[in-house]
Amino acid sequence: EQYQTLRRQYPQFIYKSYGIEEDESGCRITYRFEIPGLAAFAPVWRFPKAAGDTVQWSRDRLMQDMIFSLGMVELVSYWKIACPPRVIVEAGFLDQDQMEWWKNLYYNGLGEFFYVNQIWEAGQDDFMEIVCNVQSQPELQCQPEPQSQPEPYGSRPLQAPGSRSPQEKGVLVPIGGGKDSAVTLELLRGAGVPIHAYIINPRGAAIHTTEAAGLKEGQVLNARRTLDPNMLELNRQGYLNGHTPFSALVAFSSIIAARMHGLSQVALSNESSANESTVQGSTVNHQYSKSFKFEKDFHEYQNRYLPGSAGYFSMLRPLSEFQIARYFAKQKQYHPIFRSCNAGSRTDSWCGHCPKCLFVYLILSPFLSSQEVRDIFGRDMLQDEAMKETLEQLIGIREEKPFECVGSRAEINTAMVLTIQRMEEEGEMLPALLSYYKGTGLYKQYQAAGDRYSSYYDSENLVPPALDRVVRENCVDGGTLTHPKKENERE
Repeated sequence: EQYQTLRRQYPQFIYKSYGIEEDESGCRITYRFEIPGLAAFAPVWRFPKAAGDTVQWSRDRLMQDMIFSLGMVELVSYWKIACPPRVIVEAGFLDQDQMEWWKNLYYNGLGEFFYVNQIWEAGQDDFMEIVCNVQSQPELQCQPEPQSQPEPYGSRPLQAPGSRSPQEKGVLVPIGGGKDSAVTLELLRGAGVPIHAYIINPRGAAIHTTEAAGLKEGQVLNARRTLDPNMLELNRQGYLNGHTPFSALVAFSSIIAARMHGLSQVALSNESSANESTVQGSTVNHQYSKSFKFEKDFHEYQNRYLPGSAGYFSMLRPLSEFQIARYFAKQKQYHPIFRSCNAGSRTDSWCGHCPKCLFVYLILSPFLSSQEVRDIFGRDMLQDEAMKETLEQLIGIREEKPFECVGSRAEINTAMVLTIQRMEEEGEMLPALLSYYKGTGLYKQYQAAGDRYSSYYDSENLVPPALDRVVRENCVDGGTLTHPKKENERE
């Protein structure tokens, strides 16, 4: 009812413009959105320049196109406040195929938003109409520095970024502070690939991850994203709110950062498990913009509309969360510092009570000793009977998984079976949640199925062949389960 009421009251959303300001240290981008009759919004992004960079990026056509595209992702966070049925794009040109591409991203990326807010009437064909008021590719939108005199658009030829020295070429790795991006860093480091890290709004875990990987200050690119306070105030007032496709923001912003630093590839850390729907029997997926479908769609969009932008792929796409956890278990330098808990993100801690904490606890447990896992989280989550309902969501007893970035139901079940096997072989008493799980039919089912994940490989990926070999050699081909106790005996 609120959805329909707001759509009638606020029928239009306008992507009005974007402005670029440059100084020696970076580019500041301000987007202008408006819901007529409700509010105007001006979110800001800032991207750092490389040391000694003298390129005027606001005069680079590809950069303009990428910045405009980033605004197309950014707008959905503001559109969802009232879900206006008509989106008017005045900031740049879109052809019909592009409009359909963006509608597809919005609809699938907002699947959780619609589901949680019980908006059942939102169909892909009628939830939004995109109208572009620009009839052809616009002139460059360059907003000069406040102290300088405006220069007529198109009065100077476009500048190319120019050639950069070979040592500056390399791979940009977005870092969130969790185990997955740490695995990507270690795989690339082991292969001798030059790496830069990319962080949006740096916080403790992400910063510490780059330090543990041995990256220097010049190899860490920190972008800043600032939300408009009007949106936050409307959220407080009870307007519509919910999950948006954040990883799509990572995709479009990372290729901007890569271009500014002369990097030819962007390596994400999304695994095959991200393809599984959050609600069984539906297409609702909390991780839609981490899925291979989005990755492939983005790759095709780049080829057609952003030619020359950095190659975008997920290094871990062939793998399951199970294999990633097994590899990460050996990377001890990250264990005290990595964080994946959204609830504890502001304090850079594990809350120890949420679905994400329980998932990471479970997926690491086959590969670390019980004490090592307790040391990471500061408590024994497997003794917490209050987490029983969350466990049932993770393993498939309940049809709806938690709306978090967690692994597939099957690999979580496999991890639990192997953890029970490890603990019983080592003479440990099973904690409450494992004792409960052993009494379910799932335990016998997955015990009979055995370990199907150690040698798992998903061929639907865009990993370049040379790096695909690195993934196989480190995470697949040698894929036999190693218990921590036996590993220590060999050492």
